Amino acid sequence: MIPVETLAVFLDTARGRIDEALERYLPVPPECPEIVGQAMRYSLFAGGKRLRPILTLAAADAVARNDRTPASTAQVPAMDAALPAACAVELIHTYSLIHDDLPAMDNDTLRRGRPTLHVVYGDGIAILAGDGLQADAFALLAREPAGDDPVIVTRKLRAMQAIADAAGSTGMVGGQAIDLQAAGRAPGHAVALDADGVRAMHARKTGALIRAAAVSGAIMAGAPDDTIRAVNDYATDLGLAFQIVDDILDVEGKTGELGKTPGKDAAGAKPTYPALFGLERSRGLANACAARARQTLAAAGLSRGWLGDIAEWVVSRRS
Repeated sequence: MIPVETLAVFLDTARGRIDEALERYLPVPPECPEIVGQAMRYSLFAGGKRLRPILTLAAADAVARNDRTPASTAQVPAMDAALPAACAVELIHTYSLIHDDLPAMDNDTLRRGRPTLHVVYGDGIAILAGDGLQADAFALLAREPAGDDPVIVTRKLRAMQAIADAAGSTGMVGGQAIDLQAAGRAPGHAVALDADGVRAMHARKTGALIRAAAVSGAIMAGAPDDTIRAVNDYATDLGLAFQIVDDILDVEGKTGELGKTPGKDAAGAKPTYPALFGLERSRGLANACAARARQTLAAAGLSRGWLGDIAEWVVSRRS
């Protein structure tokens, strides 16, 4: 059983810390034009689970608690060192949602319980706001934590590469392109995806940034390579579980709980786990992913902390 109240306290505390840091890090007028600043904030502070940045902080915390982690020479506490990376991941995630909602992509009009950005500000400003969030994310990764400590600088570069790989053509962008092809919304013939193809698509579109979120937290906390690999393996299963549950909620969820329009996948003829396996089998696959994720943590000595409870939270969520 999840220690619900304890986990809830951690999640609320982490969200508050992330939101405060996002307010501090995001450019404001006159640094940027007022309309761009407003549009970025409209989507960034529309609510949401903050799963990805929470994973970054939770991974850093788990590494710091792990007796196998070498003593660090860096002068920045693990979660403080990971906070800018956590915020950068959320900036990138929000940019991806803005662009995914556009008419040329998924054409969604509701996100996090309110009209999507392009509905309010128009397609052009929505595109620019997404572009701004992505660029600002990498500026933040390069800038923070500030200072010339060579240990922290090396970790920042490594975390930046992990996040960039996840966001780019080999990760999230590539996954979205496959999604468009599978839905028959890209030039040429539609791509028919079997179970392996759907898994590979989701590993890019959703899983890559979830993996990078966790891995960047481990990197910034000074984890050795074998621990970073374990965190990556954990997050691989977590990301798949998250996407399977998302597919299930698109079938079963309600607009008031989801904050977005359910049934879009079926209406768009998208390949999903429920479409391939049915709801009950899909639930079993998600639970199996969460179990493997917890086993990976145990084998790596990462059971102390919140990563295991987050895996259970992911498969039990209703929104």
